[in-house]
Amino acid sequence: MSALEIAVFSDVVCPWCLLGKRRLEAALDQMGLRASTAVRWLPYELNPAMPPEGMPRAAYREAKFGAEKAAELDARMTATGAAEGVAFAFDRMTRTPSTRRAHKLIAHASRNGRADAVVEALFRAYFEEARDVGATDVLADIAGAAGLDRAEALAAMADGVLDAQVADLEAEAARLGISGVPFFIVNGQWAVSGAQPAEQWVEALREIMAQPAA
Repeated sequence: MSALEIAVFSDVVCPWCLLGKRRLEAALDQMGLRASTAVRWLPYELNPAMPPEGMPRAAYREAKFGAEKAAELDARMTATGAAEGVAFAFDRMTRTPSTRRAHKLIAHASRNGRADAVVEALFRAYFEEARDVGATDVLADIAGAAGLDRAEALAAMADGVLDAQVADLEAEAARLGISGVPFFIVNGQWAVSGAQPAEQWVEALREIMAQPAA
């Protein structure tokens, strides 16, 4: 049985990315592979033109979907999340943030072996605690709680080189033809798009792991 390496393009304001993470983890747990699987978190900004300070969520959602449709989508996702143990707090969210700083924080965390903890904390902060994950102080607090040095995290979020690296990874997603997230690449060869149910993940991973080594 070969080891698994899974690259995940995602955004921290994408509810399906959170559900995709949960479902993948459930599959890995079922297979006894979670501890031995290396997961690499890669950036994909759903709103790359969002101002650094973000914008009011109600205005953003109304402009994108219309007020009635936005409310319907939130209600549907709330029900989907509840069925999987995720308590979405859409009713308490006030802002839609830019996620560039969050992706820079994830990149910094990756260099320090804390990426999964930071990604999990970002999802929880935004979707269940209704915190503004575009705000530097909120991100620094998340970094500290996840075991990173707060000052180093602040420096990373202000680092122009790291900004360029995040932009390069997002450009790579575009070159790969990725137009939506979550998007998973298993062992550098097999692509899985969307928040697939755990049972489908188990089936796919068994097939992948049965393939002869390249």
